[in-house]
Amino acid sequence: MTSNLRRGGILLHPTSLPGPHGSGDLGPAAYHFVDWLVAAGQSCWQVLPLGSAGPGNSPYISPSAFAGNELLIDLRQLRDAGWLSDADLASVPVFPESQVDYGAVRRFRVAHLRRAAKRFFGRKHAAERTAFEAFCTDEHAWLDDYALFMALDIAHGGDGRMWQDWPAALAHRQPAALREAQARHAEEIRFWQFCQWRFYQQWAALKAYAHSRSIEIVGDLPIFVAAHSADVWSNPGLFELDEQGRPRVVAGVPPDYFSATGQRWGNPLYRWSAHAAEDYRWWVERMRQTMRLCDIVRIDHFRGFESFWEIPAESATAVDGQWRPGPGKDVFTAMRRELGDAQGRLRIIAEDLGIITPEVDALRQAIGLPGMRILQFAFDGDARNPYLPHNYDANTVVYTGTHDNDTSRGWWESLGRPEQEYVRSYLGIGEEAGVEVHWHLIRLACSSVASLCVIPMQDVLGLDSAHRMNEPSRSEGSWEWRFSWQQVEAEHAGRLAALARLYGRWRG
Repeated sequence: MTSNLRRGGILLHPTSLPGPHGSGDLGPAAYHFVDWLVAAGQSCWQVLPLGSAGPGNSPYISPSAFAGNELLIDLRQLRDAGWLSDADLASVPVFPESQVDYGAVRRFRVAHLRRAAKRFFGRKHAAERTAFEAFCTDEHAWLDDYALFMALDIAHGGDGRMWQDWPAALAHRQPAALREAQARHAEEIRFWQFCQWRFYQQWAALKAYAHSRSIEIVGDLPIFVAAHSADVWSNPGLFELDEQGRPRVVAGVPPDYFSATGQRWGNPLYRWSAHAAEDYRWWVERMRQTMRLCDIVRIDHFRGFESFWEIPAESATAVDGQWRPGPGKDVFTAMRRELGDAQGRLRIIAEDLGIITPEVDALRQAIGLPGMRILQFAFDGDARNPYLPHNYDANTVVYTGTHDNDTSRGWWESLGRPEQEYVRSYLGIGEEAGVEVHWHLIRLACSSVASLCVIPMQDVLGLDSAHRMNEPSRSEGSWEWRFSWQQVEAEHAGRLAALARLYGRWRG
């Protein structure tokens, strides 16, 4: 992603947008946010993975690496198309404005999506039906398995049942059983295809609007996929599974300063030899789909391509894991052949946080990818800390914090007096400036040599810990944060725009 352009952006997942239906979506607030980015002098809108939320409402544990989140579909556009009525949207539950109640939102939105799909399929509008069928044909490589997976999950899932617990003939994809299931669940399959058609159409329109305003989308691609997903069910040979289709080993990270037992994520690990045998075709297609949705792609846990922590599936913690070699640059070489620009470059950001070895740095540099620097990690008292801006190189993306961090204000308030004094000393601010420490950190990020500077929306608004997006140690209660336009003052865009001009990050 090397570029001489200096740019700025805001990190905000669409679910955090305001809106009347319980969570943000691809409706008017998303377009208004693009306009706000323009007023703020920004060039990029960074989002989290756009797939459906999985366990714990995490967008990083989706039932598909290719499908979009049906809860982001703007219901008002379905009304405008004639598939919902004003009366359908007149009775809306009282949703909280500052958080997403995923259970209530899912019930409300899916019921309306089903109603819209029923009306769509009940009409004889040739142009609409042609567009839908063309989408299904174009996307059949992943859409057919995804829609069938979702239908079967409803029919045989529930109570936490995994696809390995389905009837054996379906779990192991016996052709006769799949044909019978496709016939039996045809209506349900069409519903999930309809949802993906509308998501992709609405997202394409929003992305085109962003481009018309010179705003690029920075997306997010998790390195691993969920065990209970259409991806693993339809491609078992690409994962380290046993004869029953259950993971033999799972992903995570080893014990460190933050956790004596490490983190056991539970995602199945890739059978990299099988990926290499097909020249990383699945990875190329996955990246192609993500690049279709976004202009720049952040790859989560990039270090896993150099080596990854392999944990026996029966282990309750990550303690018993071991490092295993990843595919290295071969997977990126395969991507570059088909997806690179005229110079063979990929517009990818490497999330290189955590335990980063010289080998991981060498891999990132060999591919030519920018790494990430987080200001909240910078102030340990060591002038050599790589997260301090005076140690950056230009091929870097700097953040005050990410979706996994506390807000900058919350982080500041959690520091002890000596740590706060060190931060003040580095920033060159006095005691009274602590109330606006988030703006001083934003200024520091903007002034750095990093080619791209991304600020979480919570830091722009100066919000405390109650407004953080995710706390990795918590399995529930994350990913729920929303803001309202009443929280956004004219000075927020004005201050960002002034910093963008001052430090050469002005859009365009």
